[in-house]
Amino acid sequence: MAKAKSRWVCQQCGFQTSRSMGRCTECGNWNSFVEELAPEDDVAKKGFAARLSNVSAAPSTANKALPLSEINTEESGRLATGMVGLDEVLGGGLMPGSVILIAGDPGVGKSTLLMQVAKNLSKHSQILYITGEESAAQVRIRAGRLGVDSDNVLVASEQNVVNAAEMMLSSDAAVCVVDSVQSVYHPEIASAAGSVSQVREGTQLLIHAAKRKNIATILVGHVTKEGTIAGPRVLEHMVDVVLQFEGDRTRQLRILRAVKNRFGSTAELAIFSMSEDGLKEVDNPSALFLGDRLSKVGQKQAPSGTAVIAGGEGSRSLLLEVQALTVSTPNPSPRRVVNGWDYNRLLQLVAVLDKRSGLHLARLDVYVNIVGGLDFSDPAGDLGIALAIATSFLDRSIDPGLVAVGEVGLTGEIRPVLNLGQRLKEASRLGFKKALVPKASLPLNSAPKGMEIIGVETISEALQKAMPNINFVKKPDSTERAPGSRAENLEDESVFSI
Repeated sequence: MAKAKSRWVCQQCGFQTSRSMGRCTECGNWNSFVEELAPEDDVAKKGFAARLSNVSAAPSTANKALPLSEINTEESGRLATGMVGLDEVLGGGLMPGSVILIAGDPGVGKSTLLMQVAKNLSKHSQILYITGEESAAQVRIRAGRLGVDSDNVLVASEQNVVNAAEMMLSSDAAVCVVDSVQSVYHPEIASAAGSVSQVREGTQLLIHAAKRKNIATILVGHVTKEGTIAGPRVLEHMVDVVLQFEGDRTRQLRILRAVKNRFGSTAELAIFSMSEDGLKEVDNPSALFLGDRLSKVGQKQAPSGTAVIAGGEGSRSLLLEVQALTVSTPNPSPRRVVNGWDYNRLLQLVAVLDKRSGLHLARLDVYVNIVGGLDFSDPAGDLGIALAIATSFLDRSIDPGLVAVGEVGLTGEIRPVLNLGQRLKEASRLGFKKALVPKASLPLNSAPKGMEIIGVETISEALQKAMPNINFVKKPDSTERAPGSRAENLEDESVFSI
């Protein structure tokens, strides 16, 4: 029997050491080491390496180097998944021989999405569905609920990754789904399923089988409580595409975005709605996010503390409603709470409004929420969020048919943004008649017809245009204040007038 020795492996980065450590010296994570048993090097070379070469090594003819001019680059063999949004995120469909990792929180709908993809692909291709977490009967029940009854969907309940790779090599499947990569194990590795060694070597075995048989393989990955993909970071480097499936189980909205894509852009996203019949694509996401805000377009007033922003996500533009609330607090340190937006950017906006527009927010709690549950990080939303905060502070409203697009700098200037014309076209299509935009981006090559486009240079000018009945005055700098003068006491006085 081979003599085994103990080793400690970091479950975050894969670093190995001969003793346990509280903190990994490579990635800095605490309490991430797990003890594993490793065979001697000579035994590993004769056993595992030989097994790997027998099962998954590609034929020697495939290792021949070819000139660039002789390499086939045709992408006509892509497989359409039957979901337009998913195909856009993938870069045009499933590439044969590619390995895709899809990760998301438990219960978000990963298995439902893949079963619906299997249903669409089974009309003209054979699908191999390997499950390590459920029995074949459980998969059959879920398939029946989603209306999948094709014999082209082959289901196998298997946790041995060697057997799974052999199934791939012996089948005629065009697409293989492994649910999940943390549930399968390699019998020659002395560690629990889901550990760094198991995930790394098991995934490598599946990748070899996928490349050899030219099978598009989809791996389901777990997500940790911190929101990162479980397993070592090397797993994300091994696969061709990494997809993140996001959504709150208490909401119907689901968002699929690409984190890594060797065959397309990572700026695309697909939006789905969860229903009793499975996931359905959302054709008009802006209308979904705006909700009843669209019914207010054309009316005289909208609620104070609200504004509409336009963000760009890949080839599409999304209109979102932002809500803000400012309220006095007895606490010595006012709170800044934000949902769906960057917290540090909110602090920056509050400071700019206080310094450049005279809105004394230093002693107020400020709450900001992006309606709809979407995490929005586009700097083009700065201007709209600033408008929402200002209208909440002043208890005033702006034209509900106004959309704001622009990045706010630290000096209060409104900076230009990308794809402004595309964002305004989406706003015009939904009925918005007025837009506040950076003046530096004007004139536009193709401005939407019937929309009034107002260019602004500073945040104070933008607030003045949005609320013309209020006169905003810039707060004097400290160098302009004389001791004992009235300017010295402006910190406690309003510097705008109605």
